[in-house]
Amino acid sequence: MDGGSDLNILYINTLNAMRIPQSKLRLAGSPFHRVISRAQAYPLGQIDLAIMFDNQANYRLEVLTFEVVDFPGSYHAILGRPYYAKFMAIPNYTYLKLKMLGPNDVITMSSAFSHTFMCNREHYELTTTVVNSFKLPRLEESSIPAVLDCNKLTFLMAFHSLEETKVVGNDPTDPTKTVQIGTQLSTK
Repeated sequence: MDGGSDLNILYINTLNAMRIPQSKLRLAGSPFHRVISRAQAYPLGQIDLAIMFDNQANYRLEVLTFEVVDFPGSYHAILGRPYYAKFMAIPNYTYLKLKMLGPNDVITMSSAFSHTFMCNREHYELTTTVVNSFKLPRLEESSIPAVLDCNKLTFLMAFHSLEETKVVGNDPTDPTKTVQIGTQLSTK
């Protein structure tokens, strides 16, 4: 679970383990960032999957849209803010609990600290290996789908200020701490 993610992500290995053919994926043309450090990634596609929590006596079932990605991950999937909104789930990261309303009672999902530590460590090692390896440049090149218009791709990948900016110090005791502001801003 990742309350900071705007996406629900499903890794291709998980999709294959579920025996869902890749032909079930819909096109997804938007790139996303910060899943792999310093890399922009494109999903292979999107898929809607029914997700159920708890058991037959007290359960929640909702359909979530996942971005399916073809790069290594230490998780099966990442559930982001769309998941929290759809299930109206409330995470407690301190106690590693996730709560949501079920038809008969509150559903509580939890994990052991040792298991969470192991997953976080594995994810850190995998990310570090990918970032430091020669795979990252190839990943960036191979993740751009051929169907995208190059003009749209340039627009998506670049940030251009609409006006001139100037550097302004924001800490009088440290001249290295600066921000850039627009030169056309009003005095207010």
